[in-house]
Amino acid sequence: MRIAVIGGGPAGLYFAALARSLDPAADITVWERNAPDDTFGFGVVLSDETLGGIEHADPVFYAQMAEQCARWDDIDIHLRDSVVTVGGQGFAAIGRKKLLQLLQQRCGELGVRICFRAEAPDPDDLRRGYDLVVAADGANSGVRARYAGAFCPSRVLHRNKYIWLGTDLVFDAFTFHIRETPYGVMQVHGYPYDATGSTFIVEMHEDVWRRAGFGEWAGSAFPPGVSDERSVARIAELLGEVLGGHAILVNNSKWQSFGTITNAAWRHDNVVLLGDAAHTAHFSIGSGTKLAMEDGLALAACLHEQPGIEAALRAYEAERRPVVASTQRAARASLEWFENIGHYIRQDPEQFAFNIVTRSRRITYDNLRLRDPEFMARMDAWFAARQVAPASAVAPGGAHSSTADPGDSLTTRSTPPPMFHPFRLGNLDLCNRVIVSPMDMYSAADGVPGDFHLVHLGARALGGAALVMTEMVCVSAAGRITPGCAGIYDPEQERAWARIVDFVHLHSAAKIGIQLGHSGRKGSTKLMWDGMDEPLEHGNWEVAGPSPIPYSPANQTPRELSRADLDQITEQFVTATRAAARAGFDLLELHCAHGYLLSSFLSPLSNHRRDGYGGPLANRLRYPLEVFDAVRAAWPAERPVSVRISATDWHEGGNDVEDAVQIAAAFAEHGADAIHVSTGQVVKDERPEFGRSYQTPYADRIRNDLARRYRVAVIAVGAISSYDDVNSLLLAGRADLVAVGRPHLYDPNWTLHAATEQDYHGPGAAWPAPYLAGSRKPPTGRTDGPRPRLTLLRRPDAGTRHARWHPPGPQPSQPSADEPG
Repeated sequence: MRIAVIGGGPAGLYFAALARSLDPAADITVWERNAPDDTFGFGVVLSDETLGGIEHADPVFYAQMAEQCARWDDIDIHLRDSVVTVGGQGFAAIGRKKLLQLLQQRCGELGVRICFRAEAPDPDDLRRGYDLVVAADGANSGVRARYAGAFCPSRVLHRNKYIWLGTDLVFDAFTFHIRETPYGVMQVHGYPYDATGSTFIVEMHEDVWRRAGFGEWAGSAFPPGVSDERSVARIAELLGEVLGGHAILVNNSKWQSFGTITNAAWRHDNVVLLGDAAHTAHFSIGSGTKLAMEDGLALAACLHEQPGIEAALRAYEAERRPVVASTQRAARASLEWFENIGHYIRQDPEQFAFNIVTRSRRITYDNLRLRDPEFMARMDAWFAARQVAPASAVAPGGAHSSTADPGDSLTTRSTPPPMFHPFRLGNLDLCNRVIVSPMDMYSAADGVPGDFHLVHLGARALGGAALVMTEMVCVSAAGRITPGCAGIYDPEQERAWARIVDFVHLHSAAKIGIQLGHSGRKGSTKLMWDGMDEPLEHGNWEVAGPSPIPYSPANQTPRELSRADLDQITEQFVTATRAAARAGFDLLELHCAHGYLLSSFLSPLSNHRRDGYGGPLANRLRYPLEVFDAVRAAWPAERPVSVRISATDWHEGGNDVEDAVQIAAAFAEHGADAIHVSTGQVVKDERPEFGRSYQTPYADRIRNDLARRYRVAVIAVGAISSYDDVNSLLLAGRADLVAVGRPHLYDPNWTLHAATEQDYHGPGAAWPAPYLAGSRKPPTGRTDGPRPRLTLLRRPDAGTRHARWHPPGPQPSQPSADEPG
């Protein structure tokens, strides 16, 4: 096999070495335009997982590299006058130049031909003369550009500016320095890579960058290899104290905006993209070289395992694409956190430290409890000390909130996990932070909730959640989504709801809320399992909305609502509100999300009105706020009102997070007690970015923006499936309450089981008295039994790993880890 590799960076060299080791007869040539000792940047970070893969794939190269790696466990977070250390992380870094030297040496040992200071031949010529052409030519890949029609690349530039520097200060841990300057927040990412120096990355929002004066010479052109010395001097003025007098080093150092690169395809005939040519992920999760080397390993393995080039490239892309997509999602969460760092700067140093470490959502509450239990014990105590006890923590008659049945022995944590702390929402006391999310059941008859609803909502109330929400309950027959939707527009429906509310109050510690809404242009459709959002074929009714724009080409075109229509619908909301109050609901939520009537007024994609209810956001807010004010006036003053919004339309030209902050602020200004932050479902051709907890950054942004101005709770929702994620969101300050939907369909007792899994037994997890005997997790097999002693002498618990990087030999002086900067 003849293989041409374009690009002699870590991706291309590592692939070439592995491919040659697996097939010594392969003829492999690498073209690298630079000299052997030319490289840009300073150090690279590799995870323990990646190092394990390298060790398994090539023990010889691993041993050579391991000798050169700096290793440590701690992260130091410097904020204001505090330093918070989080341990147990397990880092390894190596100088980029040293890594390339080792890879070049390994390729030479294995017989790979490397052509330095040489431009690769034309890709078309390589395609004809070689079995495989590997494009490892970086983020600005010429090969990718040549075949852009096949690869369909995309590059998204982000808002922060950063510059890659070095220093002769040898940090002894991964170090974040967060500095508040007269121009805004600036952050330093620093880590050691050998005994002589550290990587030193300076990052800030573009607005801060301009205010600090860096934009004055932004138009200057710097040839390859030439650094922006004026900016470096300015950085020394602003951030020199971080380095304690040590030098700032440059290597092709200039300001950049990070670009996230994706490609619709990674292969074209016998050409394949590798590393940054195929994808990029923000440096804040240390992923670039890691992904590149993992790509090289996977491609070499697939070539060895598969019967031919085409099958190998197909297997390579199928294997790597999900891994890369997951990493890019984490990297995007991380980079967006740093773009919005100004919203977190007022957090206590402890919470800020937890927040920054968990920003990508890959490190979580439970994960940190394993890595650094001492830090997490302090965080649990910190969170507990800041909670306000509810006015009444007494569980209703049917619920039992003591630690155990008399005579039983259950261990419990000394401090509850964040999710089991109580919360006061307006004047409503909740025993924990978990909400059963509103979920349409499409199982009502003529709008009347029946036995199914009693069992469905009653079971989840018995299951431990503090607040159980109904599905969207419609304010009129014409406001239903489907014929199976529940309503509260006639006395029979009201009586049926009162029966359910009474059951919840009598038999559980849960509160129950009703979500009121009107389907608008998304009405008159089939039951979900018969065809979601598909129009009814029989028994349909007229739909209405702010403008005559159908939800999709298949749906009805709605009738544009007149002033009289708006008044009538407002009165329907008021009538439903009064009925809900009589039925005994504890909370009312106004549904202004997911493209239903009030949501469709808010979105410019569905609201094209030319009167006072259309146009700018202030006008689009007018009718939803009119309805809210009317509902709030009709609802008992002592009971809270929540508003659910779609924080983004997931569509160009629609609402996004900046609009969502204004929408949330408007409802808070009008007296909302909580904002329930969902996203999307406003237009049929939306393009949501699904993933674990994918909507929570919107709740995070709204909470940390509104907290400075309003006393309003924020509810996070959306693909939150583990108690670990719930605890992480709460402890980081990204939400006050968390709504969990589908996990409660899978397990009605999800909240109680989460308490048991975390060894928590207390008032935040109120087991119904008849179920108390089941409050301990049942054994599942022999492995749960007591285990014999298998060691003569037990070693004491070593505690958290707090190893720091101490290079061998004489060490340069540096600031103490116990002192800022």
